[in-house]
Amino acid sequence: MTERIRQTATVLPELAGQRIDQAASALFSDFSRARLQAWIKEGSLTVDGVPARAKDKVRSGSVLVLDAEMALREHWGAQPLAIDVVYEDQALLVINKPAGLVVHPGAGSPDGTLLNALLHHDPALAAIPRAGIVHRLDKDTTGLLVVARTLQAHAELIRQLQARTVKREYEALVCGTLRSGGKVDAPIGRHPRDRVKMAVVAGGKPAVTHYRVQERLAGYTHVRCMLETGRTHQIRVHMAQLGHPLVGDTLYGARLRIPPQADENLKAVLQSFARQALHAAQLGLAHPVSGEYLQWQAPLPADMQALLAALRQYEQEHGEH
Repeated sequence: MTERIRQTATVLPELAGQRIDQAASALFSDFSRARLQAWIKEGSLTVDGVPARAKDKVRSGSVLVLDAEMALREHWGAQPLAIDVVYEDQALLVINKPAGLVVHPGAGSPDGTLLNALLHHDPALAAIPRAGIVHRLDKDTTGLLVVARTLQAHAELIRQLQARTVKREYEALVCGTLRSGGKVDAPIGRHPRDRVKMAVVAGGKPAVTHYRVQERLAGYTHVRCMLETGRTHQIRVHMAQLGHPLVGDTLYGARLRIPPQADENLKAVLQSFARQALHAAQLGLAHPVSGEYLQWQAPLPADMQALLAALRQYEQEHGEH
């Protein structure tokens, strides 16, 4: 079984003069350079409508179109894993993902993923690219995720995501005190030295995050983040860029800070919180068949509720701002 990959990107001025394989690696960061080079050899990448050669240089404003086939691994089998289905009809599923669940099989997680669980829940999803998964959440991010159940729904949901009409709001707890809300408009791509990380980089994909302050609690801030775009690790990267990484997110620089006079409960809650404090709380979109606007909410998971409750208790007792 294969999956059709079709993506389009415009060369930014910062990438002008680079080899096509280098520019493609920055613009199509979901794929390795080796895979992109193979697709270039196959003629699956065009520049302004002309098949590309790896050594060719790109010009600012050129349009790259990736139209390729990617083999799906046969061992993507169904597994009877529990999933929290928030909504279900013939066209789509909405899942409330728990922390610790990888969305899609990959290096280090060949099975035991949401995709495997979805194939068990609905075997017909095997006929849909990536079993209907059209966007992802990081392994340790919780909350709402939509899955297409038909090819029509898959195409329409991808169109809405690309048009930025899907409403996605997240709750997060960040280190430090944010005085006000705002917007981060900073392009994101692979970190130039650490391929595990993403970073704000010249030539990265456009990325916009809006955020507003919900509460300020003992040297931490509870925020609500709204995505215009959906880049890998976007909120984690953008909040770290502001100097306020997410609590528990050691990949992007979060450091444990115990407030003075913290009791044993608060110390224990902070020390045991070993994931990024990020939850996809609200999802809204036009139904891919009826066009009706639908919206779902998922309550904060227990670990984030406990963390906020402990910080609120400290705030009441000590009044630190």
